[in-house]
Amino acid sequence: MEPGTEQGVRGGRRTAESPFGHLFTRVVTFRRMEAVSLAHSVIYLGLLISAFALGGPQPWTFIFGLSHGIIWIVMSLTAVVAVHFGVINLRLAVAIALLGCIAPFFGSAEFLRQSHQRKRAEAAR
Repeated sequence: MEPGTEQGVRGGRRTAESPFGHLFTRVVTFRRMEAVSLAHSVIYLGLLISAFALGGPQPWTFIFGLSHGIIWIVMSLTAVVAVHFGVINLRLAVAIALLGCIAPFFGSAEFLRQSHQRKRAEAAR
């Protein structure tokens, strides 16, 4: 461990070395969050089609709407913790949490952009 760190705590904050941080970063990865974000965008597209193009047939509009809301809440909370542990950056968390309530396409687009940047950076090595 680094000097000044004890049991995975640095400056009173948890680090990835803490038991929770270790578990979180093993379960929540950039790729997994990207997959959930893309699935969320598909569900939201289903909601838009169901609500506007098809005239709001029930129960499909309700199912898509509820799914969108629950996924957005879980993704937003996960994004906040993921920034803390360095899984994603703040720009991506803002796209997920703040813009995601309007349309999750913002978060998905940012995931794809950052994924492309990561691939280019790895190829340049």
